[in-house]
Amino acid sequence: PTTGVKTLTIPLTQTSFRNMRAMQKLQPEMTKLREKFKDDPTALQKEMMELYRRHRVNPLSGCLPMILQIPIFIGLYNSLSGAIELRHAPFALWIRDLSSPDRLMVAGVGIPVLTLLMGATMLIQQWLTPQQGDPTQQRVMMFMPLIFTFMFINLPSGLVLYWLVNNVLTIAQQYWMLRTSK
Repeated sequence: PTTGVKTLTIPLTQTSFRNMRAMQKLQPEMTKLREKFKDDPTALQKEMMELYRRHRVNPLSGCLPMILQIPIFIGLYNSLSGAIELRHAPFALWIRDLSSPDRLMVAGVGIPVLTLLMGATMLIQQWLTPQQGDPTQQRVMMFMPLIFTFMFINLPSGLVLYWLVNNVLTIAQQYWMLRTSK
C-alpha cells in the first residue's frame, strides 16, 4: 500500500518540491519585505501574498501530499488496532506483531528500532528539503523528526513501518529530483 500511495502522489510531491525550491529563491525578497514592514503585519501579509502571486508560488503546497495520506494513516491505524489475526503473528526479523509497538529486546531493554529508523529518515528528509520560511519556522521544522519519533514510539509497528517505508521512498524521490533539477 505504501508504494501505491507514493506512486499516486508523485505528481503532487514534484509540484510541492518545485514550489519549495521557488520559495527558497524568494527568500532574499521575503527578508527585505519583513524588514520593510516589520511594524505593520497586515501590510507584510499583503505584500507576501502579492509576491507569491507574482511568482506563482503556493506556500501551502508542501502540505498537500501529507494531508492526502492522513486518511490512509488513520485507516491503517484502525485496522492494525482491531486486527485480531495480526496479534502475535511474526512479520520479519524482530517484529513479532504488527499491531503492537516495535521493540527489539537487548539486555532486557526494549529498543524501538523501527521508530528510531523512522526518526532518522525524517531527519534525512528534512536535510534534503529546500529550506523556506523565516529562521524561526526552520528551527521548528528541525524539531519535527524528534516530535514524530516520540509520537510514534508506542504506535503499532505496522504503522511505523508504513511511515518508514514512505520516508525512504520520499528520500529516493527527493534525491532523484535534486539530481535531475541541476
